[in-house]
Amino acid sequence: MTSSYPPMDNRNVQNEDIHWDQDISYGGYLSLDKLLDCQHLLTDTHDEMMFVIIHQTSELWMKLCLHEIHSAMRQIEEDQFGAAFKMLARVSRIQAQLRKSWDVLSTMTPSDYMTFRDDLGQSSGFQSFQYREIEFALGNKNKALIEVHRAKPERYERLKMVLNAPSFYDLCLKALARHGFDIPDSHLNRDWSEAYSPDEKIEHAWAAIYKDTAKHWQLYELAEKLVDLEHEFHMWRFSHMKTVERIIGYRRGTGGTSGVAFLKKALDLRFFPELWTVRTQI
Repeated sequence: MTSSYPPMDNRNVQNEDIHWDQDISYGGYLSLDKLLDCQHLLTDTHDEMMFVIIHQTSELWMKLCLHEIHSAMRQIEEDQFGAAFKMLARVSRIQAQLRKSWDVLSTMTPSDYMTFRDDLGQSSGFQSFQYREIEFALGNKNKALIEVHRAKPERYERLKMVLNAPSFYDLCLKALARHGFDIPDSHLNRDWSEAYSPDEKIEHAWAAIYKDTAKHWQLYELAEKLVDLEHEFHMWRFSHMKTVERIIGYRRGTGGTSGVAFLKKALDLRFFPELWTVRTQI
């Protein structure tokens, strides 16, 4: 059988205008020396490398999520919906990528994991400050959850700032008010650190948008982008829960949570509640 790829020999290299001396190289631009030296394993077990890389790459994807979410929030404040939509679509794609990472992790069996689990001590994904910031930014506000980060002042202050600022959904409701919809003042001026409470008037506002999409096309598209984002986030949570169930069953999590039971509770959380309940009345 012959290969469809050209042979890798000197003739191919000689025919290319390759830059051997670079002002900036691929590895230098990406800081690969640092990046590839970040996998500091605690054991000599085979599967720990995969476990570390899966979680490190997840944190990189979450960093990009935050970059896109905060930028989209600024665009929504300025009624620049088109730019925000592109960013929200990107976040949904990133969430799908994060979900696929659990497929890789699920190749690890309970026996594989138990060879190094005890060496992890009390470290847990529950302690991810970036994940917590994503939840705060999207609207799942819970003051108690930042306490695990108090020992890291810079991270703690960052999370406190996001906790006390309007969420993405809060900004969307302000946009609805700017476009003439009757949004209660209780939801336009409130303590942003408190958990969000759904309101019937807000559900009616979304219903009006869905019932006349031609008139409210941008707000209709905003609603669907938010639903896409939450759907992918929900699927990511579900995949996380099922992967944990598959690997450790109903053991307690290393961070002290109840493990699968704790993750199941998170499946009931909603960032944009009226966008889900409105579907029943349309």
